[in-house]
Amino acid sequence: MLGLKLPTDPRWVNIVEKNIEEILTDHAFCEQKAASTAMSLIVSFPEYTELVQEMIALVKEEISHFKMVHDRILERGWVLGRDRKDAYVNKLVTFFPKGGSRTTQLVHRLLYAALIEARSCERFRLLSEELEDKELSQFYHKLMVSEANHYTMFLGFARQYGDRKEVDAKWQKLLDFEAQIMKDLSKSEAIHG
Repeated sequence: MLGLKLPTDPRWVNIVEKNIEEILTDHAFCEQKAASTAMSLIVSFPEYTELVQEMIALVKEEISHFKMVHDRILERGWVLGRDRKDAYVNKLVTFFPKGGSRTTQLVHRLLYAALIEARSCERFRLLSEELEDKELSQFYHKLMVSEANHYTMFLGFARQYGDRKEVDAKWQKLLDFEAQIMKDLSKSEAIHG
């Protein structure tokens, strides 16, 4: 369904299990960044009314997810740690060349967002199936469904605003590139890393 070319090694969950506090902190900031991305798309492309409407709803949803993760951190007697660089996203966003028409820039941003959401969905599925902590396992199952919807929404908008054939070709190349990035990751308690 997600089209990812390289699945996450299931042993990644063993790394996560050893430091739940770290994965929750990283996850909280991922939700905050997702809300920021939606806001940025509104600011950068206000003339795309349908996109703006969906991004408004997404901002609300992602901030509510941030709160849900933050609540779990507090329930466990922890405080939100500091944000750290996301090596996955930093590498991913180097794939498409800078510049081009506004439409090209929009399509590229939508494809990046779709892929980040797809990888998040895949990671949440793993957490929902493999975590020994049943409360967190159920929590990640619920979030997995949301992430799948976000992935398809972003990919759908990219196909709507760009040339479908060209967008699909770019999507496949981006998936190949992402698989190469993933070979070096899955070694830390990070949603994408």
